Amino acid sequence: MTDKPAARNSLSYADAGVDIDAGNRLVDLIKPLVKATRRPGADAEIGGFGGVFDPRAAGYTDPLLVAANDGVGTKLKVAIDTGIHDTVGIDLVAMCVNDLVVQGAEPLFFLDYFATGKLEPVEAATVVAGIAEGCRQAGAALIGGETAEMPGLYKAGDYDLAGFAVGAVERTGLLPRADIAEGDVLLGLASSGVHSNGFSLVRRIVEISGLAFEAPAPFAPELSLGRALLAPTRIYVKPMLAAIRETGGVKAMAHITGGGFIDNIPRVLPDHLAAAIDLDAVIVPPVFGWLARTGGVETREMLRTFNCGVGMIVVVAPDAVDAVSSVLAEQGESVMRLGSLTARDGEGVVFSGTLAL
Repeated sequence: MTDKPAARNSLSYADAGVDIDAGNRLVDLIKPLVKATRRPGADAEIGGFGGVFDPRAAGYTDPLLVAANDGVGTKLKVAIDTGIHDTVGIDLVAMCVNDLVVQGAEPLFFLDYFATGKLEPVEAATVVAGIAEGCRQAGAALIGGETAEMPGLYKAGDYDLAGFAVGAVERTGLLPRADIAEGDVLLGLASSGVHSNGFSLVRRIVEISGLAFEAPAPFAPELSLGRALLAPTRIYVKPMLAAIRETGGVKAMAHITGGGFIDNIPRVLPDHLAAAIDLDAVIVPPVFGWLARTGGVETREMLRTFNCGVGMIVVVAPDAVDAVSSVLAEQGESVMRLGSLTARDGEGVVFSGTLAL
């Protein structure tokens, strides 16, 4: 009788680079974060195969559902290179929910997708903590998500994020409204910085500057350059919903993301109208002046790449400007009166004045 030959291979999933135990550990770490985002309509529990939301429990009678998805782009590379992971989750939520509120929708729930080469549970939990904070700011329940560990597709230390948000608006409250007209006023809400667009150009300018991310930021010396650039995207949901509901004067909104003023504002205007913007009225944060000067970026390119200090444009009926501005100010927003709508003769956005770069 001869001995049975030993098995030639005895591989496990962990040997291939995927650690199921690490995934389970992450779920344990984020459960309290998810519970903290509970709201009417969702119990915000995780661990099942899908999340459930009840619009009736959220107070809607004849709702339309509005959905949006987005990512954070190469701003993630700054987070990875600096080891600062606590804010990009806020960015992820902001990029989705700000797109919902421009249609008058209240964000109801959010799901995230986290992909990495090797899952580090504590680091991932830090990212999810930011997502939970963003959901709290937006009033949305974090009802689920997916974590994917994919060795060979992502380098060690790299990760990517995607977010998915669903909101609701009563059928009669959908924006933009049909009564947008010449003479309507354009208000701008201050941004918190670069937000989450243009970071491929931002990173190139940092290279040109020769500065390390650990160096003091030239435009905010009390912070490191990395921390200053990672200032999270402002979430405008609660202030804008308050202005919509309390005044009835908001006709449209444009979230100023990739494409800047030039591409985003015309998306919410009828073809016969243009936005006339006085650039002298824009309060430009110092980061944009530094980017423009260091990178030699021309003003029009700045206006098409970055928010330049205005994260949200609000189209308001002329007789409601004071009321809308007052509600937004009470909600903590800095409001700029930027111009008005005019008859369109060419481009959808026309500029006067000079951007203070």
